[in-house]
Amino acid sequence: MIARIWKGRTKLEHLEEYESFMKERAIPDYSKTDGFVKLTFLKRTDSQYAYFDLITFWKDLEVIKNFAGAQLTKAKYYPEDQKYLIDFPEEVTHYEVFAE
Repeated sequence: MIARIWKGRTKLEHLEEYESFMKERAIPDYSKTDGFVKLTFLKRTDSQYAYFDLITFWKDLEVIKNFAGAQLTKAKYYPEDQKYLIDFPEEVTHYEVFAE
């Protein structure tokens, strides 16, 4: 199994809207993709920003192409992300899961 990790941040005033967007649009998109196993979405805040770590789990590297396309390390964004995210990291990180 492969863990795919993406990190992002929003302004605090966009925290709830971004959470709702992710629950309504992005998470279902991940969930319906062949090879998807599960996900964990983490958040934390400081005095200015909300930080997000999204860890998705996939059967193997090959099935990640079903979601991300041929460039596996390239981050995938939705048009709506422009309203919320402060920066757009270009790449994600993959890890092989060797124990749970």
